[in-house]
Amino acid sequence: MKPTEKNYVKLRITIVGSLFIVLFLAIIAKAFYIQVYQGPELSEKAEREIRKTMTVREKRGGIYDTNHHELAVSIDAVSIGAYPKQMKDRNEAASKLSKTLGLNPKAFKAKLAAGNGFKWVKRKVTPREVKAVREHSIAGIDFIPEHSRYYPQSTLAAQITGFTGLDGRGLEGVEFYYDAQLEGEDKKIVVMKDALGKKFDGAHGESLDSSARNLILTVDKTIQYITEKALEEAVKEHEAKLGMAVVMNPSTGAVYAIANYPFFNPNAYGRFDRSAYRNRAITDTFEPGSTMKIFSVAAAIEHGGCTPSTIFYCENGKYRVGKFTIHDTHEYGWLSVQKILKFSSNIGAMKISEMIGAEPLHQTFKGFGFGEPTGIDCPGEAPGALTPYQKWSQVHTGVVAFGHGMSATAIQLAAAVSAIANKGVLMKPYVVKAITDQKGNIVEEVKPKVVRRAVSEKTSEIMKEMMRSVVETGGTGTAAHIEGYAVCGKTGTARKVNKEGRYERGSYISSFVGFAPAESPIMTVLVVLDDPKNQYYGGTVAAPAFKKIVRESLDYMNIPPRNDVERLTAALGEVHP
Repeated sequence: MKPTEKNYVKLRITIVGSLFIVLFLAIIAKAFYIQVYQGPELSEKAEREIRKTMTVREKRGGIYDTNHHELAVSIDAVSIGAYPKQMKDRNEAASKLSKTLGLNPKAFKAKLAAGNGFKWVKRKVTPREVKAVREHSIAGIDFIPEHSRYYPQSTLAAQITGFTGLDGRGLEGVEFYYDAQLEGEDKKIVVMKDALGKKFDGAHGESLDSSARNLILTVDKTIQYITEKALEEAVKEHEAKLGMAVVMNPSTGAVYAIANYPFFNPNAYGRFDRSAYRNRAITDTFEPGSTMKIFSVAAAIEHGGCTPSTIFYCENGKYRVGKFTIHDTHEYGWLSVQKILKFSSNIGAMKISEMIGAEPLHQTFKGFGFGEPTGIDCPGEAPGALTPYQKWSQVHTGVVAFGHGMSATAIQLAAAVSAIANKGVLMKPYVVKAITDQKGNIVEEVKPKVVRRAVSEKTSEIMKEMMRSVVETGGTGTAAHIEGYAVCGKTGTARKVNKEGRYERGSYISSFVGFAPAESPIMTVLVVLDDPKNQYYGGTVAAPAFKKIVRESLDYMNIPPRNDVERLTAALGEVHP
């Protein structure tokens, strides 16, 4: 090889070697730049690609009856989500998922096509649906753990408990009223996912110890069942539009049961008419009719100087006031105050109102809580309507005395009658007696609350005796008589008011309210039927349901009949003279 050629080869080797050295140095420099200067930024970017922060809602607190039977609980559930960007064929995925999960194919395809971000496929699916979707092995599908609300008692106490929506928020009942306590807090967790969206170890985040609270109700599952069964039978037997019933402890205000018929199942609330969700005993008002004579008579005794034997002339069944004529169902002449209540004389109640005047009557009604909310811890409570007495005419004063020209809710009426049973003291009704943490420790305990004294203890005792006569022979409430127990009560029958504000001919609200045992009342019960057919007097259609509720509840509560107590006392007296 000639010297010139050798020099040329050496030159080429030198140039190529130099290029390799330069390239190598460039790679080292780039690596150094990336590692040192861009390292933190790129590491953060890579971490963002695999680290996904998820907000997880704590398991919602449970709702229990007074004996800790479950009314509402949260169970583990799975929801299905999709990451369209990771799907190989969105149309094929949409077709398979729509068929498996019962989705609208067209709408779901459009949903997947609208962007690459996360999409919900179906919330809270069944285990069978989860298995079927997994078998499809579709890329970009995620199975997300959630909690689903379950109501193990089905329709029982549904209007009290209420229900939650898909997002776990309370929508009705105490689920709504106590939503903040039940739902707890949202927690953030970090989930590690690879390029295919599959999770791998490394999840961490805030402590998942739940701050959600449980509710312990005053409601007794057994008394609630007894009440619902009796109400349903009454509504069906008399072909009423709907029915309401309230059972409460008159000395504390604790509600044992609130029933509304028709029922609904909160596990499938979407299948029922929205009107069925409403706790009508709290939200709906009606003209109480003759049950208000209890409070008119109480006003006469408390403010009018009357006694049970004070007599009024009842005009032989017809009494004209201005251009109006007031009627009684029978042609009564002279009646004592006690007989006015026992026979439920409208004219007698009007005569009482004329004697005592509008202001004392209004004052008494207000004292018993009419015209204002009771403050019960249930959503949507209506205040009822009781206009100022200054606006009452003579006729208005008279008709208010027998429960027309004003309105009340079932819970107001039950609470007011409970004041008679409770020595004249009005108590605030309530349905939650305690709030506990997830370990069962009491966080907040609800104590009975006195609202005010409605009437004197002496007046209440007189009223008790007169109300006992209503269910005895000759009274309007004999169908509520219970052998072995002393029962106090009052019937109510009122014409319904239509949308135009006029009384509807042939349409009535029928009711019966009372308490037992008379000597030491432990329960007040109100039954209301809306628009019963054929028969409509409260003593005929509502009193029998009252009787069933009281008799079966007293038996459940181990309150023996009076004659059994007397026999036991006599037997003990023979053994221990």
